[in-house]
Amino acid sequence: MGIGPSTKETTLHHFRDPLLDVVSNDNDIDLLGVIIVGTPQENQDKIFVAQRAAAWIEAMRADGVIVSIDGWGNSNIDFASLIQEVGERDIPIVGMSFVGTQAQFVVTNKYMDTIVDFNKSKDGVETEVVGENNIVELDAKKALAFLKLKMNRIGGERK
Repeated sequence: MGIGPSTKETTLHHFRDPLLDVVSNDNDIDLLGVIIVGTPQENQDKIFVAQRAAAWIEAMRADGVIVSIDGWGNSNIDFASLIQEVGERDIPIVGMSFVGTQAQFVVTNKYMDTIVDFNKSKDGVETEVVGENNIVELDAKKALAFLKLKMNRIGGERK
């Protein structure tokens, strides 16, 4: 399992990333940065990478995080681990993933309560169309709106 043609982000998509565009142009949000996290093979390394990324996010004193994944199956472990590590630090987090009709993750946790599904195919499946199931501006706006709601709800309760 992993990324396929319809979830593969092209170079042009990276240069015109809708999520980065929406977040960086929002006057209510102070974008601290983008962290790119790999997907190690071994589970112990997956946990370690998630812990390090979450510690980095905490050290930056981020008020909220949007995390996206471009794969599924084994990559769900990395996604869920990072979401859990960030959530355990009381930092509001929203996930973005191709879910479609598979409709479940390999692993989950209580912090995976807000996931934006960026499936675009009519049947909710991986297709042969390159870039069909990528994040678009509407997906980014949904994720940011959910994050703002979570940040406002948790707001004064952070350590």
